Amino acid sequence: MIYTLKISLKTKSIIVIAVGAFFTFMQAQAQVTFRPGLRGGVNVSHFTKGDYGYSSGYYYDGNGNYVPTYDNKDNAFSSKVDFYIGFYGALRLTKHYTLQPEFTYSNQGTTYKSYASYYNSDGVFIGNSNPISSKLNISYLSIGMINKFYFNSKFNIHIGPTIDFVVSKNYSVDNDVDLAFLLGAGYNFTSNFGIEARIKKGIVPTITDNFGNHTNVVFSVGANYTFDIK
Repeated sequence: MIYTLKISLKTKSIIVIAVGAFFTFMQAQAQVTFRPGLRGGVNVSHFTKGDYGYSSGYYYDGNGNYVPTYDNKDNAFSSKVDFYIGFYGALRLTKHYTLQPEFTYSNQGTTYKSYASYYNSDGVFIGNSNPISSKLNISYLSIGMINKFYFNSKFNIHIGPTIDFVVSKNYSVDNDVDLAFLLGAGYNFTSNFGIEARIKKGIVPTITDNFGNHTNVVFSVGANYTFDIK
């Protein structure tokens, strides 16, 4: 028995339109663009307190008792303000996703608070100085592979890893390379100009002392400009 399948002209037209729309959609999604850009802004950075919940600072009270810096008042590590600048290549893979390699010069570090203890000629404790603040400066060449997800043409979120190489410092560091992860968001005012805010957490200790490992934490806010390529 032979069955004959009959398809009306209207059905054929619907199938052709659907297939055409599907391939048009796939082509639009697969259209890859590349645009270079510049970014720069302000870093607010500090070191983590360590494994024991406080920083590597201490002082002696008026009775000569050893006092570790437990609370925020005596926190040995506090934030310092510096800058970052770099360039990137925005590889737009779909309407909602961009892969963005980045090369950034980033000034980081922390403010360190310490105390000086004074003794007389007989070695008897006299007292402590007021807190002495100094800056531990460290600069990195940061190479990132950032994933940017677009909810619309304006708002986007950022997530990705970075590998950071020390290029200058004013203190002895335990490691010349840091691995970090960042999370952030951006807003594009135009197709070229936008702003961004990110937080980056290092996982490799910068310095290690009796109170644990201290790693980088950086909050950054800045602007970016993406160039058009004709």
